[in-house]
Amino acid sequence: MTRHGARVLVIDDNAANLELALYLLRAFGYEAEGRSDGASGLEAARSGRFGIVLTDILMPGIDGYELARRFKSDAGLSSTPLVALTAFAMGGDHERIIAAGFDGCITKPIDPHGFVAEVESYLQPTSA
Repeated sequence: MTRHGARVLVIDDNAANLELALYLLRAFGYEAEGRSDGASGLEAARSGRFGIVLTDILMPGIDGYELARRFKSDAGLSSTPLVALTAFAMGGDHERIIAAGFDGCITKPIDPHGFVAEVESYLQPTSA
C-alpha cells in the first residue's frame, strides 16, 4: 500500500513525458507504472487495480480516444478515473475529451509544481 493508497497507471508514447510523470508521482509516494502504447496500457489497466489511469491522446495504434471507449465500456474499469494527458488546448478540445468518456484532462507540458495536485483532484478518497 502506498502512502496515498492509490496506484497510478501512466500511458504515454513520449518517453520523456512518461518518465517525468512517473518520477513526480513516485516522489510524492505513489506506486506508479508506465506503458508506452495504448494496447499495453489497456492490458495493464485490466490486470492491475489502479486508483487512476492517465493517458496521452495522440499515440500510434490505439489512441487515447479509442482507449477511453474500450476502458469505459469495460465493467471492471469503468468506475476508475481516466484522465487525458494532452497538449490540446484549443477551444472545444476539453469538451471533446469529456465527451469521449474521460473524467478530465491535464495539459502538457507537465507542470512539475502542480502535476501531482492535479492528479490528486481526480482521485476518490479512500476509506479506511
